[in-house]
Amino acid sequence: MTMAEQVLARASGRDQVSPGEYVTARIDVAMCHEAFAFCAPKLLELGIEKVWDPDRVIVILDHAFPAATERMAIVHTTVRQLVEQLEVGTFLGHAGICHQVLVERGLVRPGQLVLGSDSHSCTYGAVGAAGAGIGLTDMTYVLATGELWMRVPETIRFVLTGQPGPGTMSKDVVLHLAGRYGTDVAQYGSIEYTGTLADRLTISSRMTMSNMGVELGAKFAFFAADARTQAFYMDATGESVEAFGPEPGARVAQEHLVDLDGLSPQVALPHDPSNVRAVEDAEPVAIDQAFLGSCTNARLEDFAVAAGILAGRTVHPRTRLIVTPASQAVALESARAGYTETLLAAGAFITAPGCGACPGGHSGVVGPGEVCVSSTNRNFPGRMGSPSAQVYLASPATVAASAVAGHLVDPRELWPGTTIV
Repeated sequence: MTMAEQVLARASGRDQVSPGEYVTARIDVAMCHEAFAFCAPKLLELGIEKVWDPDRVIVILDHAFPAATERMAIVHTTVRQLVEQLEVGTFLGHAGICHQVLVERGLVRPGQLVLGSDSHSCTYGAVGAAGAGIGLTDMTYVLATGELWMRVPETIRFVLTGQPGPGTMSKDVVLHLAGRYGTDVAQYGSIEYTGTLADRLTISSRMTMSNMGVELGAKFAFFAADARTQAFYMDATGESVEAFGPEPGARVAQEHLVDLDGLSPQVALPHDPSNVRAVEDAEPVAIDQAFLGSCTNARLEDFAVAAGILAGRTVHPRTRLIVTPASQAVALESARAGYTETLLAAGAFITAPGCGACPGGHSGVVGPGEVCVSSTNRNFPGRMGSPSAQVYLASPATVAASAVAGHLVDPRELWPGTTIV
């Protein structure tokens, strides 16, 4: 079986499942952010006084922290009260973006079925977990029962080989896939990223690519849990995990061989993550805002790259550079490594860990007609503020270089660094 099939077979108490079958699966971990304020009251209305298994439910506040309006302050207060009332076992408070915190603390494990109230819960596939986002009604049902029906997805395998060129990051790789194969290539499918390049990726880089699996239409987006994954868990938790990957001979619906040798930095133009071209072929549009943040790219290795570009340079006067760490732990390590000081000295503005400008409406909002180059995952109209704003998706290297230039620029012009994938 493929990775998705193995997870759903175990979760549904079956020896074998096949694509297209419907199963009722037991959930290993349920994650809820501010949406808990809307799900939990429904449980109380039904006379349910605690979640189905307190040890398997995690709640965190990340999308609108710190609260910028009275309404969101009330939402946060409500969540804190409901967490206690419904006996949620793990409340992470304001530790950062849900996906980053769950992975960095080892709260999700290879082979688990993890459902979250956020569409980018597929991020957990970076460590071999079947992560998927669900809506409020389904999450309410999960919190009450600990199970959910699911259709077993077909698997789409990307075999990634070759050596991308200088200045290229994993974000460029997944943007290239979106541009080449489209945002529906894996519609309700399960992606498996494999190949020699996938094997070399750090956990942070794998998180970037699994995160954007949903932008390719996927339900799940896996990397095999290998020796690198095992070393990550040992370092993060002091505990060992078993390797987990597709079984030999597992059948897939599609297999794409992708030679990434010499791949240059990529950029997704408005208003679609698949509207991709090489950055050297894009118009050098003037940039009002550069955003380095989100569950896609706001980890320590991303800050290291940005600091390497910004060291000794200054953000362009017409551009504001907003930097939002993915978690409190990332913020602390960035400070210890000196990256934060470098970013501040260059003129960046560092915000509290969380989702920040990515979902729009909370902080870093982009105004009418403004242009933003962003390390986030979506550039739909109105995603980061005004529907008339233009959002370009790019890697942290391209974001940092463009902040200095004041316009969209090839990061290799300012950073002849080695490939960071």
